[in-house]
Amino acid sequence: MRFALTDGASLQGHAAYACADHSSLIGAIQTYLAQTGAAPPTSAAIAIASAVADDWVAMTNHSWAFSIEQTRRALGLQSLVVLNDFTALALSLPHLAPGNLQKIGGGEAITRKPIALIGPGTGLGVSGLLPSGDGWTAIEGEGGHCSFSPANQREADILRIAWRSFTHVSSERLISGIGFENLYRAIAELDRLPAHTLSPEQITERALAGADQLCIRTLETFCAMLGTAASNLALTLGARGGVYVGGGIVPKLGDFFAHSSFRARFEAKGRRSGYLAAIPTYVILAEHSALIGAAQALAAEP
Repeated sequence: MRFALTDGASLQGHAAYACADHSSLIGAIQTYLAQTGAAPPTSAAIAIASAVADDWVAMTNHSWAFSIEQTRRALGLQSLVVLNDFTALALSLPHLAPGNLQKIGGGEAITRKPIALIGPGTGLGVSGLLPSGDGWTAIEGEGGHCSFSPANQREADILRIAWRSFTHVSSERLISGIGFENLYRAIAELDRLPAHTLSPEQITERALAGADQLCIRTLETFCAMLGTAASNLALTLGARGGVYVGGGIVPKLGDFFAHSSFRARFEAKGRRSGYLAAIPTYVILAEHSALIGAAQALAAEP
């Protein structure tokens, strides 16, 4: 969880807590406000890793669930905006400085054309921006749960193995924090290598250290699969304004990601390869970008 206070122009009082250290969202917010010593806010925005369709919000990959209205009352707020975390991240994109982005590959963005956003964290977030008047409209979707799309026979074999455990294999089942272990075990089986009980963080650390061949293959496959998912999204949205990669995993991969198969796979779309080669891809490096977007959503409220 990441928190900040806003006066409408800037963010202050940044703080981060582990969800596991708090029994409820309300309790976590109250702890943050108590530690900052700030005056009680009258309005707030929550960007959360879940679909937000009505008053009741249940997180996809965590146990928390809550009523928006009951939460507003419990916190003494006049207004409470709740939106998907990647919708908030999308809203931040026009406000990110060039120094907060790492360009991967070639291509140039075309002004006022759709922008795509994808990012693996605990799950796989997907959103985008569509030009609307003088501003932008953020897409509220659940694209990470679209069916996984293999790009070659090896990935089809990985999908076949994943089907043993899941009747529906979404992209999130393989291209995310929770998907790392599924991908690791599948590659171990295909390559007949011994698999260990490793967390996503350990798989990544071993791959970046170059010390574990199975972990390296897992991370390389992960980057390639993400390239396919990103190109699918770019084609769907006509994202000639650029494709942005966020989430908690890719920004930590540094040169490994820059030199991975991500960009080559992004462009590998047969008759539309030239179309995709012209679209730039960026990694979002800004640590608090989703908070910037949440503040934008709050400022847009009447």
